[in-house]
Parts: sequence; C-alpha cells; structure tokens
Amino acid sequence: MHNRGKGNLYEDKTVHTLIEKGFVILDRNYLCKLGEIDIIAKDEAVLVFIEVKYRMNDKYGHPSESINYYKKKHILNTAKWYVKEKRYYDRAIRFDVAIWFEGKLEYYKGAFDYNG
Repeated sequence: MHNRGKGNLYEDKTVHTLIEKGFVILDRNYLCKLGEIDIIAKDEAVLVFIEVKYRMNDKYGHPSESINYYKKKHILNTAKWYVKEKRYYDRAIRFDVAIWFEGKLEYYKGAFDYNG
C-alpha cells in the first residue's frame, strides 16, 4: 500500500476512535493555501485540530519527531485560516496529535499550543 493509502487508513482509524470518545468530526484533510490539517473535530465546546502520523517502525525515528517547528507552524497557520473562514472566533482551540506506531494509537491531547 502506498503512503497516502496508509495515511487514509490510519486517519479513518483515528476518526473511528474519536467518534467513540464523543468527538464530532467537522472536517477531514482540510486544505487551504497555507497547509493541510488531517482532522478537525469538536470535543464538547473545544475546536480540535488533529495531526495523524503513522510509522511501522522506528527506522526513521519515532513519528512524533516529524512534528517539528515547521510542521507546527503550518498547522497553526492553517488553523487560523480555518477559524477565520468558519468564523469560529469564540471557540476554545486545542491541537492534538494521533500517532500510530507499531499497531497502537498514542493520542496526545494539547500536544502543542496556539503559540507553537
């Protein structure tokens, strides 16, 4: 399976898990000129931007290592665009990371903040 196919599979698994936990999925693979966000959801009253990473092994390091300063900056800027586009100015915002590693989900609520 190619990388995009694997990405979709693990994003689907993440969405399923989030729905089971009571999240409401608002958008998937949101794309604008500033970047892309894998999943945008609502966790109670909080608007949540979720980055999904998958690695079969640690040959290239732990998947969390790929969420560096530049990746966070793209996510933050894309999130700002989304908030402006949807007029969600009054919502609390959180950035979560879902990491699939060795077949298990590691989920990090509030993995980084709005300031990067």
